[in-house]
Amino acid sequence: MQASKSFCARCTPPRRGWARASHGFTAIELMVVVAIIAILAALAGPSFAPLIERWRVRDAAETLTATLYLARSEAIKRSGGITIDATGGWNTGWKITHTQGGDTTDIKVNPAPSKISIAQSNSKTLLYVDRWGMLSETSGGAPSAMDIVLFPAGKTATDTSAIRLCTTLGGRITQMKNGAACPT
Repeated sequence: MQASKSFCARCTPPRRGWARASHGFTAIELMVVVAIIAILAALAGPSFAPLIERWRVRDAAETLTATLYLARSEAIKRSGGITIDATGGWNTGWKITHTQGGDTTDIKVNPAPSKISIAQSNSKTLLYVDRWGMLSETSGGAPSAMDIVLFPAGKTATDTSAIRLCTTLGGRITQMKNGAACPT
């Protein structure tokens, strides 16, 4: 009688050469996948540029709007003496200052927004806020409406990503998209 052979699938001897079982990826397969992802990213990258420009403009507009509201609030709280100073031009940043009895104190300093151009309709770089929170272009002057346009550097104020900040005589601030004109 012949001895029975035991059958065990796990007990088979290891395979040699190309017959070996594969686990994971080879370096060539990995490099092909990385190359495909790089090509797709290179194709999609330029389409994100307008999106990033709009985000930068919107961020700068929100910062400037917050500055105007803060200046109005501080002017009411401190009975006037508040200025928004962009002495080097709006593109170099701006600060809120309080002047009382010859002493000037910086309340908030905002650095220049990155890759953004800012233009004001009358090129004023010093705005005054009276004790009622009204904006004017001269110290003690009559309240005035303002028109400030923010747009990507290298573009124009009529660019589709431009935002126009409009202030009314009463101090209300409105953001107009695509560089649209201020409401009257």
